[in-house]
Amino acid sequence: MTDATFFDHVGGHPTFEKLTRAFYRGVARDPELRPMYPDEDLEPARVRLQMFLEQFWGGPTTYSDTRGHPRLRLRHQPFPITPAARERWLVHMTAAVAELKLSDLHASEMLDYFDRAAHAMTNQTGD
Repeated sequence: MTDATFFDHVGGHPTFEKLTRAFYRGVARDPELRPMYPDEDLEPARVRLQMFLEQFWGGPTTYSDTRGHPRLRLRHQPFPITPAARERWLVHMTAAVAELKLSDLHASEMLDYFDRAAHAMTNQTGD
């Protein structure tokens, strides 16, 4: 019997670092999303996302240990997340997942979660 988590099965910390770096490369060039990140340096946002995803998928609890409960809807409420912004976010996350070259099962599971999460964060109806 194994206690391996999804986090372990997909390669652990290096996989989530690669995922978030690829994702934020896309965000940095995206005229719809980049303005939502007021800091010059996207690295702090990348690290927060990495810590959250690692914890979500069964890795270390560093996110909650340092930032408390994720409260995703509350943390994203100040940002105008329209359907268009949501779709741009999904474009970059889908491309980042593709870079990981995971098994179809693991990639599908990640993409399903990201799709549901992106829809849940949408807080404005128009563009």
